[in-house]
Amino acid sequence: MQHNNQIISYLQANDILAKKLDYAFHGVSDAVSHQIETVGAGLQRALFYTSCFTTEYQTVCQQQRSEDIRFMKAALKLVHHGHVVRTLLSLYFDEIFRHRTASQLAWIKRSLMALNIHIAASHLTQHGFALAVTATIAAGVNASLNMSVLAGRRAGNVFAVAGIYGTIQNAAECADRLHYTLPAYYNALYAAELEMMYFLIAPLFERSGAIRNAWPSDEEITDIITKMIR
Repeated sequence: MQHNNQIISYLQANDILAKKLDYAFHGVSDAVSHQIETVGAGLQRALFYTSCFTTEYQTVCQQQRSEDIRFMKAALKLVHHGHVVRTLLSLYFDEIFRHRTASQLAWIKRSLMALNIHIAASHLTQHGFALAVTATIAAGVNASLNMSVLAGRRAGNVFAVAGIYGTIQNAAECADRLHYTLPAYYNALYAAELEMMYFLIAPLFERSGAIRNAWPSDEEITDIITKMIR
């Protein structure tokens, strides 16, 4: 997938100032604004590390170290194995379809067909349907990764480090929100050591409404899939 290759190339070049998965390039002004926010968040995160020698900040420092390690583990999975975005989506739909009956899956499939969305799943098992839906979304989603040259990218090592820390801070905050809104999905990502990559698809989940309901109805699932594709 093209967007997977973009992520991998970007990480391999040590330019981890990636914006989240988005439908379109938002322009230079938005990129500059995002870079300022990213560097600011990164500087704040780095400042917490300077306080690690004081007793009251030990818990925060331990949490940040854990997040940094898990981010790098997830990034390595992305570089070496690819298809991380597809895996993130597949794990979500595995959770959503886990307790659906064959008749419910058939109803969802028919509802999507009525909207001219065709899911290539001949055998309607929960996992098989999850894989088919994931493949359809991955093939049809109009997504791009905004990893263009951002302001300050070549401003020096201090800003480069702040940018990296800012991205990790963004990933950690997205993962933390997911932990409270979709705990079962978060646990699945955590077990796969991928929760720190959720930030890549967080905008897709927000726009589709997936993030708002841990137990969506069949009608809501149809709507979520439709919005993810379109």
